[in-house]
This record gives sequence, structure tokens and C-alpha cells, in this order.
Amino acid sequence: MVAELAIYTVVHQPRRLKLPAQPIPRGASIEDIVRCLFDERMNERYFRKVATYCYYPATRMFLDLVRQGLHFSIGFSLSFLRQAEAWDPALLDLFRELVAHENVEIIGVEPYHSFLFLLDLPAFIARMQWMADEIERIFGKRPQVTDTTEMCMSVTIYHALDLAGFRGALMDGRPWVLGWRESTHLYHYTEEQPYALPPQAYRPPTAPGRRSSGNHRSRNAVVGDRERGPYLLARHLDLSDDVGYRFSNRSWSGYPLYADTYADWLAHTWGDFLLLGWDYETFGEHHRVDSGIFEFMRALPAELARRGVQTRTPSELIARFQQRAYHLPLPVYPTTWAGSGGMEFFLGNSAQQTIFQLMGQVYGMARLTENPELLDLAIWLAQSDNLHLIQWFGRSGPEAEVSAYFTPREWWELGPDGVIREQQQVYLNAIRAMEPYLPTTVARQERLRARLARPSTARSARTRPAGTPGQDQGSTLLEAGYVLQKA
Repeated sequence: MVAELAIYTVVHQPRRLKLPAQPIPRGASIEDIVRCLFDERMNERYFRKVATYCYYPATRMFLDLVRQGLHFSIGFSLSFLRQAEAWDPALLDLFRELVAHENVEIIGVEPYHSFLFLLDLPAFIARMQWMADEIERIFGKRPQVTDTTEMCMSVTIYHALDLAGFRGALMDGRPWVLGWRESTHLYHYTEEQPYALPPQAYRPPTAPGRRSSGNHRSRNAVVGDRERGPYLLARHLDLSDDVGYRFSNRSWSGYPLYADTYADWLAHTWGDFLLLGWDYETFGEHHRVDSGIFEFMRALPAELARRGVQTRTPSELIARFQQRAYHLPLPVYPTTWAGSGGMEFFLGNSAQQTIFQLMGQVYGMARLTENPELLDLAIWLAQSDNLHLIQWFGRSGPEAEVSAYFTPREWWELGPDGVIREQQQVYLNAIRAMEPYLPTTVARQERLRARLARPSTARSARTRPAGTPGQDQGSTLLEAGYVLQKA
């Protein structure tokens, strides 16, 4: 029977695309490109709606609970935090107050909730380290544990998180990954047995004429000082979804769910500990206030205490159980907490597969421009939400219903086929808009301007009557620029 429980919630708002797709003028500034791609008015409208029904009441509730002794963990996407900074600084301050409490651990989330790890693992490592810096800047606490995007986990993601320096990672406790194992134990993936022929670490060659410093240590060497890679905590699927999805479902056999009943289920689960994971929007948005979700959560800690169950943070569980962590084989194909637990939730229909290919093309084009602002823009366009929101295409059933629920209602005016067509056009427009920023294009444009400017000056000098005032250089360049724009 478990005696320890970790509760985790994640706060995220996507940066929704502007549909129908807006044409982007050739040579548009990056600021104008962004304006054409994202619907910030819609984003602000949804943000304020969720803040009213969920973020404010839920944060006040959790503040009360942690002050009464609840241990709790929370993660934020930078996508959400950027919106909070822009549209509701008071809400951000309230979250800061919650995170500052000693009973609260902050969990690292992939900054834009993107699928960058499917496109560029080295860039993913750098972004996760940048995310940790940003979270520390905003909240004063540095995350040691992460749940990536949609709690995705695989062999390659694990190694990337190891290189990024994380001590622990959250994953979903799917049977197809755990096999005969239970989600109620601490796991790891790191190899512990020495290889018969240990591979030699790569050392970059020293540049000619330059001495190698004897005390230099690479990032890999520092990370390798840890005895193990990140510890893995698996979310308990059924008990999490009893609250996250089924709580207000009147056709569910467990409805209505009361705190004492739920505490009994938790306390009688076999294993070392339990990890429950929910969207923060569970409280007030997915389940409205009249469902009783807030009263349920306020009553739960006392019911847990009566049954001898203590709440912990993920780092506290790692500290307590690291000496008896078990090896867990990880899949090459990522697992996720979405849908049935595999990437088919995001890549299972033709529309999603097309958008994912376009994500890769946009990201590749941004890399070619060598422009950090365009690269950042490409990662925004790789948000998992842009695949989640069209999971319903060509499908039916509960998963499709969840996806359709999150699709902005304004998009439905385009019709299902229109939503897919216009979303694809957004990515096509982004690729075209980045072309003028390619280094080769910029160089050719500069040479073309120079060629157009020189002949017009020489021609005007040859044909100008004696005594006629000369045309200034500025107007000649303006005319050349106009010709370029018209072309």
C-alpha cells in the first residue's frame, strides 16, 4: 500500500494560428510575419476566459492547501508565461507567490510545448537549458525535474535530458511501456554494467598552433559525474484520469466521485508511491466550478492524512527512493500522456502528418537563414497544439471529441476541410516569407540594388543639360527601391 503521493499539474496556453491564413508580403519584416501567422486577439480572449474560471480560483485554492501542509508540484510553459506577462501581470505574481512556498516544486516544461525533440535533439537540449534559466529568472527556483512536452519520453529524449542536466523526468505510466511493471516505483534507464570494450569519448581536435588547456572539462564530462541519468517517475494513468477526465462524466460508474472514496483508492494502491498528473485547467475549465471539483480538491488532503498518506514533491520522492530505483527499458517511439499513449495521437491522420512535415520544412528554412528570430518563430510553429487541434480529422470517438473541444470555435466557421487547408497554408506562407532572409538571397539583393543604382546615376549625368541642378543620390536610391518592390 502506498503511503506517499506526489501531485503534479501543468499550466499551458498555446499560441494559436491565425485562420484563415493571411498573405505575407514579400520582404515583410519579422514583426509583420509574426502578426500574419498568430492570432493574438484570440489568444488573449481565451487566456482571460481561462484565467477567470481556472487560473485565479485554482491558484488561490492551491495557495491555501500548501499553507496547510500540502506538497505540490507545478510546471509552466513559457508560452503561457509570456501571455501572463503581457496580459495579466497580477496573475503571474499570484503564481510567483504559490511557487515561492517551500512545499512547492517547480517542474521544467519544454518552453513552447513544441515537438523540437522530433526535429533537432541538440537544439532541444539547448532550449531545455535555456528554459531552466528563464524559469529561475521568473520564479527564483531552478527546475531539476521535467515533463518535456505532453509528458513525452523515449530513449533519445531521455539521453537528451541527461545531457541537459536534469535529475528527474516525468512520464506516463502506459502498460505498453511498463510491461509487467507498476507505475508506483522509481525507475531509471542508465546503463550500470561496464561495456566489454568501452567506447572512447570524442575529443574535438586542437586547432593548429593552439594549446589544449589541461583543466578544460566538457559539458558531457560534468554531466557524466552523476552516478545515474535522470530518475523516472511514472504517472498513474487510471487514478489520474479519474479526476482529469472522468470527474464530471455522469455516465461514469464512479460518478459522483467524493474525496473520501478517492483517498481510499489511492491508499489501497500497491507500490512505493503514486504520481498523479493533471492539466491545471482541470480545475474550473475542464470541470466547471459547479461540478464540485474545487470542494473535492480542498477536502482531499485531510482524507489522505486520515489514511496515512503523505504528499511529497517529485524531488522528495527521488531522494527517498533513489537507492532502490529499478531499470526501465524505454521505447524508441515516444510515449505520451495524450490519447492512447503513443504519438499516433499527434501523427495518426494524414492532415497531422502533412502539418508535421511542414513543421520540419519551416524549421529547416529557419536554420538556413541563420536568423535567431526566425528560428524562434519556427519553434513556435512546431507547437504540439497545432497537431493536437486537428486530431479529430477523419476520426470519431472520445479522443476525437477531446481534440475537437480544444479546437477554437472560430475555426469551425471554415468547415473541417477549410481548417486543414488554411492551417497548411499558414506553414506554406511562413516558408515563403523566410526566403528573403536566406544569406544568398540577401547578398544577391544587395548586388542588384547596387547595379540598379549605378546606371541611373551615370545616365542622368550624361543626359542632364548644362546648368541643370543635379538629382540627389537619395531620390535615385528611392526610385531603385521602388523598382525592386514593383518587381
